[in-house]
Amino acid sequence: MSQVSVTTKDGVATLVLHRPPQNRIGNQMVDELDRALDEIAGGDARAVVLRTEGPDFSFGGDIEPWPGWGRREMRTHFEHYLQTFNRFERLPVPTIAAVRGRCFGGGLELAVRADLIIAGASARFGHPEQSIGIITLLGGVYRIAERVGRSRAMRWALTSEQVPAAEMERFGVVDRVVDDDALDDEAAAFAARVAAGPTLAHAAHKALLRTWAVGGTAAADEVIFDVALPLFDSADTRMAIPTAVEAAHAGRPRPVMPFEGR
Repeated sequence: MSQVSVTTKDGVATLVLHRPPQNRIGNQMVDELDRALDEIAGGDARAVVLRTEGPDFSFGGDIEPWPGWGRREMRTHFEHYLQTFNRFERLPVPTIAAVRGRCFGGGLELAVRADLIIAGASARFGHPEQSIGIITLLGGVYRIAERVGRSRAMRWALTSEQVPAAEMERFGVVDRVVDDDALDDEAAAFAARVAAGPTLAHAAHKALLRTWAVGGTAAADEVIFDVALPLFDSADTRMAIPTAVEAAHAGRPRPVMPFEGR
């Protein structure tokens, strides 16, 4: 049975993990996620919503087969997981994770790769890895540290505490907390809004933030014009700037631009 599906409508790709009730992440799910990302990359999506079926987002990795894996096999699988999660992180369109219920381990490591997390009020986040004597295998601890700082990230990794959505919002991991019943609609509405925006500019902002995350402000300053100036040749920008200038000269508010994502 399939564990990942993707559908695209009106420029929004909805990526669903469906292995309820725990949505454990294993080889089949990652293989199917990789193929779904191929479909998204080759399609016309201008935003992506990641969500899961069931009351919980994901309990994390499917550890059941791990005792039977040798070290070489284990490394091969985990490298594939990491590469696939990073492909999601690097999609050149805005990505939104809609999280309800428990979001632990690899599930959190996948969710935090989205540009924004919108969480239901029931959501709880955590790193359970220390309870079995390992670390966050797919880069979770330092991606959380990027958002909340080293001390708080270390605390959560050391304790495996279940952090409520409201606290994650306060520390900047979660963008917004909504009622559980409204979660899917809120995520879809936000995705539709950004999908109607300047897609190439969104991709440029993502590229700059990745550069900043790796090398800091100085590194981002080094590449900013290489990233920014090609936008002036895009159809969207060539339409939008003269339209904005014309509105200003006429004393009219700047109109909502009909961006086409090119």
